[in-house]
Amino acid sequence: MISRNGASQPPDGGRFRVVLTDLVPADGLAPLHSDDRFEVVERVGVKGDDLADALADADAVIVRSSTKITREALARAERLQAIGRAGVGVDNIDVEAATERGIAVLNAPSGNTISAAELTMALLLALVRRLPAASRSMRDGEWDRKRFRGTELYRKTLGLVGAGRIGGEVARRARAFGMQVIAYDPYLKEDRAKALEIELAEFDDVLSRADVLSLHVPLTDDTRGLIGEAELERMRPGAFIINAARGGVLDQDALLRALDDGHLAGAALDVYTEEPPAADHPLRSRDDVVLTPHLGAATVEAQHNVAVEVAHAVRAALTEGDFSHAVNAPAVGGEVMRRMAPLLDLAERLGRLGCAMADGRVAALEVRYAGSQTGPLSPIVACSLVGVLSGNLGPGAINMVNATHLAAARDLAISEVRLGTRGDYAEYIELRLTNGAMDVRVAGALLGEGFQRVVRLNQYHVDIRPEGCLVILRNRDVPGVIGRVGTILGEAGINIGEYDQARMEAGGEALAAISIDTPLPDEVKSALEALPEVLSVRQVDL
Repeated sequence: MISRNGASQPPDGGRFRVVLTDLVPADGLAPLHSDDRFEVVERVGVKGDDLADALADADAVIVRSSTKITREALARAERLQAIGRAGVGVDNIDVEAATERGIAVLNAPSGNTISAAELTMALLLALVRRLPAASRSMRDGEWDRKRFRGTELYRKTLGLVGAGRIGGEVARRARAFGMQVIAYDPYLKEDRAKALEIELAEFDDVLSRADVLSLHVPLTDDTRGLIGEAELERMRPGAFIINAARGGVLDQDALLRALDDGHLAGAALDVYTEEPPAADHPLRSRDDVVLTPHLGAATVEAQHNVAVEVAHAVRAALTEGDFSHAVNAPAVGGEVMRRMAPLLDLAERLGRLGCAMADGRVAALEVRYAGSQTGPLSPIVACSLVGVLSGNLGPGAINMVNATHLAAARDLAISEVRLGTRGDYAEYIELRLTNGAMDVRVAGALLGEGFQRVVRLNQYHVDIRPEGCLVILRNRDVPGVIGRVGTILGEAGINIGEYDQARMEAGGEALAAISIDTPLPDEVKSALEALPEVLSVRQVDL
């Protein structure tokens, strides 16, 4: 199972079992075959109940596009920690179901970059020079040069919707043909666009200016149907469109209408709303359309590269807690995860402590951080949630993958705040928890070399290690309380590791944080609560 720092251990001291359900180049799995900690089991082509059986005792599964990882397939996958997709898209994986079960979904986003970019250029050239139709004409014994007059790319405008890895490589190649490249991509930084010689533009501007529109975005709720009838109408008359991304991004019925009325000069598609499209689909019979059967990653090099990439990703996720390839977890690389491990461990312990002080009921959580980590706070938030929710869900039911999902399912409001530098602590985490009846604040810090301390409980400043069993005791600040508490614990044979008591003013209310070696039995907890000076007793196993 995935531990506090994200890594997991082989079951029963054995080896990680990785099931392979699709054909993947054997040499691409060398990172797993060469590691004695892994056993690769081939179950190519399994479906239905056989697939569920294969996953029941697996730690990871590697698939391509043929295997469908459904909710039903995961029903008995109690050990499964990672699903590796040897490719970019995860349309064939029920990511929501995997996330609910705390299973990381990993992909290989860069292995097929060059192959996909080169296919886009091949489609572009075939489309504007009408090569498939000309080839068919020659095979029919014709010699009709006038019918296949094409269009040059030189000085034409290529409009990219999405300019990530693949879009960026397409831009490089288009520039070599003398094309002007404009792009709509809200995630593309100015310096990156400048390096690629891409002009950043608004979405409507790209549609209206492009001689050729090429799509390079994933299929999500936001991009489904992104290019529909209204968008096609805004395109320049006589323009071309290419889709080698995902079929659902482009409305195929709207495309047919735009081709029928002559508004568009042609289209090239490698992906479709339904794959394969019906044998009698009207797109198949058009000379102004170039069609290929989802060949973006269909090269020897790409298949090897994505296999190697996903094999490395699966190995790193299981052995190092490296989620940098996960689509449903904080994207934290192995080296960063190792560096952050003491901080993430502290976050989880504080979450457990805060939940116990809130009597196990939390409606809202605010995570506040000050320190050297400049990246997103999502790993710290996730580990805090692991601690907050683990008491209610039980051990093993929650990890960094599903923490945010499970919190949302319980309507637990989450917020995060990055604090300014705190001179007294190099790394500082504060959790503020609310349950409607009370507000709780717990804070911890890392001292030299990852040494963990709890430094605040509500309004009280304390200094105690977040280890073992911790008793939080509220009492009136009167003489003899510490002695009476110590006597009860001593008579019960419970050893005290640390006893830290804080107060706001003499004679008022005080709070004690007591580290003990073993949990309090119910009768001992009752004896403490029966002391007239004691106001409340809570304990948490850290």
